Amino acid sequence: MERHELMRLLAGDDAVSKAALTALADGADYVVWDAGTRLSDGHAGIFAIRHRCMQRKGVENLGWERALGFLRGHAQPIRIGQITAPDRSWIYTIFLTEDSGALVACAGVRPTAEQMSDRPEILRP
Repeated sequence: MERHELMRLLAGDDAVSKAALTALADGADYVVWDAGTRLSDGHAGIFAIRHRCMQRKGVENLGWERALGFLRGHAQPIRIGQITAPDRSWIYTIFLTEDSGALVACAGVRPTAEQMSDRPEILRP
């Protein structure tokens, strides 16, 4: 997916989409995985667990409750991607329609220094 296409999809009015868009405009690394699609309501369960873990550990996050609501209500195949801010201070998970033509949801997390240096793979789907 081209950067400008993803930027167009993130042109919403919610805080997390704006933050992810700003990160992309600032040169953030991003990926949309080609691992195929899964139903969004199945992802909602997995990401709800991740959200509870973030809350329990006090990890700063943005837009997770809203994203989980959208995933539960979408019930269609989705693709997942990730945007990593240039300074690695935030990682945004993006949920796209199966054809990558629309944004279903976006959520951000401010990883701890330990997570980014020791285990960056924990943020992958």
